[in-house]
Amino acid sequence: MGEKVRLRHVAVAVESIDAALPLWKALGLELRHTEDVPSEGVRTAHLAAGGSEVELLEPLTRDTPVGRFLERQGPGLHHIALEVSDLAAALARCADAGLRPLSGDARDGAEGSRVAFFHPRDTGGVLLELVEPAPKPV
Repeated sequence: MGEKVRLRHVAVAVESIDAALPLWKALGLELRHTEDVPSEGVRTAHLAAGGSEVELLEPLTRDTPVGRFLERQGPGLHHIALEVSDLAAALARCADAGLRPLSGDARDGAEGSRVAFFHPRDTGGVLLELVEPAPKPV
């Protein structure tokens, strides 16, 4: 049997996290964490939703992937993220299936995680992120 994969988050691009939070809080989601992720050019807000999260993405500048997404498409669903325990192994399986990550390799993500993104043209029209969480402290 293969590795267990779970839905980590659904990411929504927003112009302003501060302006978007009241809606998500009114729906009953609890703000768990906010963080700037310079490697991705975003400020993130993570809202607990059962065993997964809704992640709000606000661009740090307009000249970032999320900034350009907002200019082209406006606010809305940006990507889904699947959590894996071993990103290197998951990337090897993807390579065997002919899938290559957008940046060519894994990179740093929020909360000390490692991430890799796959282009929607290769994943049925959805920007897909694989996330390996940071190791838990002992």
